[in-house]
Amino acid sequence: MRKILHIDMDAFFASVEQRDFPEYRGKPLVVGGRPEQRGAVAAASYEARQYGIHSAMPARIAQQRCPALIFARPRFDVYKDVSRQIRDIFHRYTDLVEPLSLDEAYLDVTVNALEEPSALAIARRIKADIFATTRLTASAGVSVNKFLAKMASGQNKPDGLTLILPEQAEAFVAALPIEKFHGIGQVTARKMHALGIATGADLQPWAEADLVRHFGKAGRFYYRVAQGKDDRPVNPNRIRKSIGAERSFSPDLTTMAAMTEALEQVATDVIRRLQEQRRRGHTLTLKVKYASYRQITRSRTFVAAIGPESPLLPWAEEMLLAHLDRSQPVRLLGLTLSNLEPVGELTYVQLSLEI
Repeated sequence: MRKILHIDMDAFFASVEQRDFPEYRGKPLVVGGRPEQRGAVAAASYEARQYGIHSAMPARIAQQRCPALIFARPRFDVYKDVSRQIRDIFHRYTDLVEPLSLDEAYLDVTVNALEEPSALAIARRIKADIFATTRLTASAGVSVNKFLAKMASGQNKPDGLTLILPEQAEAFVAALPIEKFHGIGQVTARKMHALGIATGADLQPWAEADLVRHFGKAGRFYYRVAQGKDDRPVNPNRIRKSIGAERSFSPDLTTMAAMTEALEQVATDVIRRLQEQRRRGHTLTLKVKYASYRQITRSRTFVAAIGPESPLLPWAEEMLLAHLDRSQPVRLLGLTLSNLEPVGELTYVQLSLEI
């Protein structure tokens, strides 16, 4: 039986700002762009969350909900440094660490450096080490698999510690609203509601074949986690599934020349990240958000992968010209490469569309 932890920092970006700037403490604060910049919330303090403010919310709406809201500019270099400190702590206990983002990770402590049989005791020590090193709190979930540990870590935030024993798994999952399941987004949740599935208890009687029929391959995952089962190992060599970049604009872009220039900047960011990650990808996705907040995404897959030295910009411009609604101003442009593969000895070939 495995012993899995999920460690999740509490309101990470916002908590770092409140730690470093005493005037922010105890006050509603968000990290992200300001309303006049057409920005969005990247993170919200717990004081801000009491007003219904959450990440990805437009800044102007956040300010409407809380006129006294404080806006802090992101300091990603600081957040990355703190994240490195936290990961160093994880590796004191186990080499089986799977980072999910700057502020959360899975750990397999079945075998650990302390030879400690209690995963709960290890989680307590990690939380204490994180606080002693960073003066920040983390929440921890402890269980026998990744899904249950992930669900547990969100139960008692902030500064929570939740254990789900094997014999508690099915009852715990049964009580979860379907929207709370890790891996089930808003669209899938609406589809499940239409099928009469509102909680884990509603999902548990479904046959695997029926879930696959309605939800494709993901149905197999839903079937297993409904029973509290998850065989996925903690993978310390987890490879990114996509690499992308996007930029918001204030004022909105209204001419094709301005949009093309902005797209070139985004493409440059993507190429730089491909170089850093030593990856190339086969599927290019264009994202356009208009001033009305309507958003479109369009994808194209290539036989030959797009790498750090490939002509990314011409393909991106062609997609923009083909799909842009020129009657609307544009407030955001983004490009993402997926279907990634590692770069070995690079060879460059002419790109061609997959038919």
